[in-house]
Amino acid sequence: MGMDLEKIEQAVYMILEAIGEDPKREGLRDTPKRVAKMYAEVFSGLHEDPGYHLNVQFSEEHEEMVIVKDIPVYSMCEHHLVPFYGKAHVAYIPRKGKITGLSKFARVVEGFARRPQLQERLTSEIADAIMAKLTPLGVLVVIEAEHMCMTMRGVKKAGSQTLTSAVRGIFKTNPITRSEAFSLIQGHRR
Repeated sequence: MGMDLEKIEQAVYMILEAIGEDPKREGLRDTPKRVAKMYAEVFSGLHEDPGYHLNVQFSEEHEEMVIVKDIPVYSMCEHHLVPFYGKAHVAYIPRKGKITGLSKFARVVEGFARRPQLQERLTSEIADAIMAKLTPLGVLVVIEAEHMCMTMRGVKKAGSQTLTSAVRGIFKTNPITRSEAFSLIQGHRR
């Protein structure tokens, strides 16, 4: 099922009316259409399998840790439909030389982030997709994000960060390997 942009436009129009605004005034006249187009973009991950990007694989005799740090993450909290944003860090150890292009990890992160999300679920979905598609010795995913639902409403605590991790394979069973990955992710912060 695709996105119903017309229905989104109608809903936004009704929201504007419900909050006491005039959806027909000049500044708001095209807002329902703009919001519908934005939703089509920010929720495009609902209509794809982000793990698909990991089907591009190469052989390279490398069974050491690979880390892609500071992948930008922009998602929408499913509880309030406001953004949360931050960085994802992905570590994996290839098995039998089965690797993928580094940009594929950013595509997987983006694909899962582009849907109504919880940070905890997002972190796990990324790790599970990498485990399923690449069958590495292990995967570790860390996401650090600021949630607008905590910044612009509710407790109003700007700058607070939520960190989540998903640990699979050797990163779960070997504390030394896990510690090394966390150390490399945390090291040399900008």
